[in-house]
Amino acid sequence: MGSLATLGSAMVVGRGAARSQFGQWRRQHRREAYANYLGAVYDRDVVLDIVRDTLRADRPDMAKVDEEMERFVAQACGVHRAAEFVILEGPLSVVKALYRVVHASAGLAEVVRGMVRDARAGDTSRKAADTVIAAEREHQLYQCVKGLRAAAADVFGDSRIRDYQ
Repeated sequence: MGSLATLGSAMVVGRGAARSQFGQWRRQHRREAYANYLGAVYDRDVVLDIVRDTLRADRPDMAKVDEEMERFVAQACGVHRAAEFVILEGPLSVVKALYRVVHASAGLAEVVRGMVRDARAGDTSRKAADTVIAAEREHQLYQCVKGLRAAAADVFGDSRIRDYQ
């Protein structure tokens, strides 16, 4: 009877340890997915900032704009790839926050693409207004990224990230 109780206890302890290890593994994969996505968003946005800075000139260097837009597209592909891992790792609260970032990013990119088309055509009629809209959309994107960080912090029970924002 004693050996049966010992065996049962060992099984319970073993299951608990397995669950704990799985939980740690899952948290690590989520943390990596979230960090990779946020890093990819940051890298892409640095390139977009270079495009916007180049477009501010009275006569933008269109060769540089084109080169940076190519880099932007390549970075955007990396962002989309990283998003897939966040979607797979979840949970739903983080995925919803991710989609807000995706939507805000698309809005900013749309404005910048319009600015590039206008610069290529030599049309400056919307330059000032588009610059303001781009700044507003960049701020919206930043707020969405903060929301994603907060959602991720909630998953990990890490109030330091929420308090930092």
